[in-house]
Amino acid sequence: MGEAGVRAQHQDQADTVGGEEQGMRTQVAIIGAGPAGMFLAHLLHQQGIAAVVIERRDRAYVEGRVRAGVLEQVTVDLMRKLGLADRLEREGLVHGGTNLSLDGALFRIDMAALTGGSTVTVYGQQEVMRDLFDAAETRDLSILWNVDDVQLHDLDGDRPSVSWTERGVARRLDCEIVVGCDGFHGVCRASIPADVLQTFERVYPFGWLGILADVPPVDHELIYANHANGFALASMRSPTRSRYYIQCALDDDVGAWSDDRFWDELCVRLGPTLGERVTRGASFEKTIAPLRSFVAEPMRWGRLFLAGDAAHIVPPTGAKGMNLAVSDVTMLGEALAEFFIERSAAGIDGYSARALARVWKAERFSWWFTSITHRFPDMDGFSRRLQMAELDYIRTSPTAQKTLAENYVGLPLEAA
Repeated sequence: MGEAGVRAQHQDQADTVGGEEQGMRTQVAIIGAGPAGMFLAHLLHQQGIAAVVIERRDRAYVEGRVRAGVLEQVTVDLMRKLGLADRLEREGLVHGGTNLSLDGALFRIDMAALTGGSTVTVYGQQEVMRDLFDAAETRDLSILWNVDDVQLHDLDGDRPSVSWTERGVARRLDCEIVVGCDGFHGVCRASIPADVLQTFERVYPFGWLGILADVPPVDHELIYANHANGFALASMRSPTRSRYYIQCALDDDVGAWSDDRFWDELCVRLGPTLGERVTRGASFEKTIAPLRSFVAEPMRWGRLFLAGDAAHIVPPTGAKGMNLAVSDVTMLGEALAEFFIERSAAGIDGYSARALARVWKAERFSWWFTSITHRFPDMDGFSRRLQMAELDYIRTSPTAQKTLAENYVGLPLEAA
């Protein structure tokens, strides 16, 4: 729905407060139209709970961001529940296993066999966002785009509000709940008092240089490669589009990495057998992404709730970023339904502790998986041998493989 449609929907609720300030009212104000915000908007819509999504950028920008591509079963199940899975069912690539490589020696983890049939689905975040936005238009969900200077008010009371500027006009949204889905740099987490908020962070001393290219992937499943030169990941977005990464220095210059240089280094890290199978081609997207682990506690203060990247960041090694956002809002959606429909605060009071239990398990797995697949600047011969022993133990131990598999496909919500 366009901006005009949003304004028309709320016109009967609007009033003029203090000159040009225009007010609206809803039950839940959602700050941010990324995966967390849009999944929550659809969950609330399904329950008949009124919500408005406020986003500082436009749809093209949010939808165009190149992000995650591996969906846990929890995420797939939610898309089905919300009636968003038609394209996912047609185009998503279901993976029952994944592969690890140590200096070119490859072994497979049979995730489906080790977890009672659980799988992951390769389906890019861009495609997920397209499905969320297309359905939002059909369902007449309220999204306000291109807003400036978002501020939150009275979060410690029962009548919070959100203010912003839109084309020079001051606006306000009165609500009962504010949900911060506005990412790591957003305003919501910063609105929690410093004496309440605790943050925990680890910044990794390397980045990922990633490319997208319209070439068939080297394998039908993902390959996580540990090589003396550093980490590499062979992934895909479709049978004809590949997503590849190599570990690089944080201060590397993307411009110094020609396509030929990238392909050469990728093939070295994958090893000679896999390297010969790599199909090379021109990249159409090339970026360097830093890696960090981050958690903010609590994920609720007063009537403000955090979800997704506003509350936590994981290194992409474990493919948990968007999936954690989905588990957050699944829990929060249940809690808000209890609050608005059953008039019970038990769910919202328990949300932070419940969500954080799952967040920290995902943080642990992502940190561990990163630690055994990457080269660290201070890694000496002893540390390298320990890393190699860990990977060899996984290769030979069904128990170790099961632990990896059940974390990779995603722990069930009830396990949190």
